[in-house]
Order: sequence, then C-alpha cells, then structure tokens
Amino acid sequence: MAKIPTEFDPRRLPDLIRRPLLNEKATRQLESNKYTFDVFHNATKPEIKAAIESLFSVTVKKVNTHNPPAQARRIGKFAGKRAQIKRAIVTLAEGSKIDLFPEL
Repeated sequence: MAKIPTEFDPRRLPDLIRRPLLNEKATRQLESNKYTFDVFHNATKPEIKAAIESLFSVTVKKVNTHNPPAQARRIGKFAGKRAQIKRAIVTLAEGSKIDLFPEL
C-alpha cells in the first residue's frame, strides 16, 4: 500500500482552493460543521486538507470529494462544456470554525 504524503509545497496549497460554495445545500451543511469548496480537478484529499488547515488555521477531520459533470454551454452555433471542477466537502473538528461572512 502506498504511503500518503504529509508534506506539500506551501506555495501551491493556496492555489488549490478556488472558492467556497454557497448554495442551499452547502448552507444547510454549515450547521453540522461541513464546508464546501470548489477545488482544482487534480487536487488530492491530503492536499485539500493541508490547504484548508494552513489557510484558515483550523483542524480538518475529514475530506470528501466528488467530480460533478461538466456543464454544457452554447454560444451561437458553437457548443462546448465548462471547465471541469472538483468539489470538496470538508468536515471540521469540534471547536473549529471558518468565518465565511466576516462582519464589516
């Protein structure tokens, strides 16, 4: 069985996380301390965990990922697809919290 790497390039980690996802399902999951992010399609679970822990100074308990299908788009007669993304649902340990809505 292959060993999971524990050290990553710290310059690459912030670029793995594209944006937090704020839709209805993701907002409901905030109550159970789960946060949803769009990440680059080649990011691995250990890399996502290290990136979230370093960016937000929290403790990550679990990372679940899935690849939703690419959305079809049409511009005039040209048909294509949007860029492929990966979604990561990050479960934080008790007592950890990410402030997605800072007070102004």
